[in-house]
Amino acid sequence: MPDIKFPFKRFEFHIRPEEQLILPSYKGSTLRGGFGNAFRKIVCALKIKECGGCLLKDRCIYSYVFETPPPPDARMMRKYTSAPHPFIIEPPPGTRRSYGPEDELIFGLTLIGRAVDYLPYFIYTFDELGRTGIGRGRGRYELKTVRSGAEDRVIYSSDTKTLESFKPTIMPFPQNWESGLNAGAKESKAAPRPCSLTLNFLTPTRIIYNGGLTLELEFHILIRSLLRRLSLLYYFHCGGDPSPWDFRGIIERAKEIKIKKRNLKWYDWERYSSRQETKMNMGGFVGEITFEGDIAPFMPLIKAGEVLHVGKGTGFGLGKYELSLSLGVARTGADK
Repeated sequence: MPDIKFPFKRFEFHIRPEEQLILPSYKGSTLRGGFGNAFRKIVCALKIKECGGCLLKDRCIYSYVFETPPPPDARMMRKYTSAPHPFIIEPPPGTRRSYGPEDELIFGLTLIGRAVDYLPYFIYTFDELGRTGIGRGRGRYELKTVRSGAEDRVIYSSDTKTLESFKPTIMPFPQNWESGLNAGAKESKAAPRPCSLTLNFLTPTRIIYNGGLTLELEFHILIRSLLRRLSLLYYFHCGGDPSPWDFRGIIERAKEIKIKKRNLKWYDWERYSSRQETKMNMGGFVGEITFEGDIAPFMPLIKAGEVLHVGKGTGFGLGKYELSLSLGVARTGADK
């Protein structure tokens, strides 16, 4: 399999309220919704409400970033109206709702593949959104700085209004990563390999299995969702070809990993969609789950998901998790 090039970049946006901000407990909806409305006003040339019938949709930055239609010659997702969006907005943690001029809010933005080049549009849009206002009462804010996550340096400041150069991060996804799934059975029985994996889901996670949202998160269900998300992002936004990946073999191997401990609970929240003019339930599970078995071959997928999130609604920051591992002598297929 050819080497996998998966560029992305994470940024931190620091904003300072100019007046009282009243935000919902989960702020991802407000940030993503406010961004979408402001972004359309800034870059949409024809001011059409729906992108589907727009003559410019295949060349429009708004359409690519926010609607993300599959191109006409796409070999994947030809039956779907939209592909996964190439951005993730990570809201500030916690449930605090009121912020004053003495406070600072920090939220994350991850751009994927070609979308990394569009960072100036995100900066300009969030800067304009601050003048319009967000939350109840449309409180205004100032975008003070944007920091590059990996280098932890300021690349944009409201003082200078200039953007410094930066380099995309390449996802540490090794060449021939699938070979580890088959090689695992040949490992020495005494080889120390990650055998216990705990995932802490920090934001509501919406994973669909057998046609509906699931709370019964088996390991193979998680791997299915990660495979789908990663392969589609790789194909639509990074110019890669995931067709050589052995999806069926990976999923079958994932069924060998068992649940050791589960402490997941459902978290309900609603958002109002101005485009659909209705409230939408966006509930998902949060909490911890621990798997045990020969985890090592799956770690490229698991670590990628820690950056890219998993499930539906990732543009709102949903599906965020942190992982922790313990080493041991993992049982492999050769041990059974």
